[in-house]
Amino acid sequence: MITIQQVDTNDKKQVKQFVKFPYQLYKECPEWVPPLFTDAYLPLNRKKHPFFEHSVGDFFLAFRDGRLVGRIAALINQPFNEYHKTHKAQFYFFDCEDDQEAADALFKAASDWAHEKGMDTIIGPKGLSAFDGYGMLYEGFERRQMMTMMNYNYDYYPDLIANAGFTKEVDFVSCYLPSDAFKLPERVERIAKRVIERGKLAVKEFKNKRELISWAQKIGRAYNDTFIDNWEYYPFTQREIDFIVDNIMMVADHRLLKVITHGEQVVGFLFAFPDVSDALQRARGRLFPFGIFDILREMKRAKTVSNNGMGILPQFQGIGGNALLYYEMSKTIKDFGFEFVEMTQVAETATQMRRDLINLGGIEYKEHRVYRKVI
Repeated sequence: MITIQQVDTNDKKQVKQFVKFPYQLYKECPEWVPPLFTDAYLPLNRKKHPFFEHSVGDFFLAFRDGRLVGRIAALINQPFNEYHKTHKAQFYFFDCEDDQEAADALFKAASDWAHEKGMDTIIGPKGLSAFDGYGMLYEGFERRQMMTMMNYNYDYYPDLIANAGFTKEVDFVSCYLPSDAFKLPERVERIAKRVIERGKLAVKEFKNKRELISWAQKIGRAYNDTFIDNWEYYPFTQREIDFIVDNIMMVADHRLLKVITHGEQVVGFLFAFPDVSDALQRARGRLFPFGIFDILREMKRAKTVSNNGMGILPQFQGIGGNALLYYEMSKTIKDFGFEFVEMTQVAETATQMRRDLINLGGIEYKEHRVYRKVI
């Protein structure tokens, strides 16, 4: 018999059950990269996570005959709905054993919760912040996830959600390639150099992490403004910008983060991160006492770089901004001797960027799907 329990986020035992479940479910899965416990507990902290300053959400557990078999979060992002004039809820943190009855019960709990609050559609997986990975993996199960920048799930998940009546909303693709296969067309390099020579756009590189932090607010605002035409866009609050910046700084190497400027304005950015998946798997969620040092060491010896955050304000895309971004990407790969490159989670609605990545030699190796259901 399946029973559903709504999590009391003031109850430490229930919160712990919710957070620890995927660590049990994926314990023997070599492709899963566990998040740090400090990050995993934060979304259930209504006082600290900026999402709850403007929006609402609840968390649910599924038990079969008293044994925990699944979990889900149901969320309503109020600024998103106000901006897009919609009545959408979203689900996230869906994890479940291969148990259709349990999955159905979890999705019903989330849908009923949303319907009672006046929503007409539920979509997901879609999380509480811009740095939560989008979608459910449905192609590329044999390859390890890129840190916690994307979601990983077992290959039976797409059947669970399809059987529960969900259909496709939007797909996100990730590309992967050896660095020696990265092909920057001569035309793109020529355009990028011409843009720099003319002085309309410039590339800002940071001398140290302190200087990077001093630019953090400008970068955060540019990040928000750049994706204004994207499917997932909504206007961030200042606290959310701070939250994004803090996430970036956690694994940032100042040499790998670059911004494009127009005068004093930040108009574009390239966020590249060394892949520390090995260290995260060894840490098993624990930052202390040794996890932090292992992660710092891994940052220096990583052979793969993830480009997870690349964009330029729409008004600068047609004057060489995109070419400048790809040129800087090629320099990062060469200058730091990375052997592999990952371009993480590009929406299918970003058609030009997807074409560009394929032209650069990118191989599409993972697909994540966001689903929808009318409730």
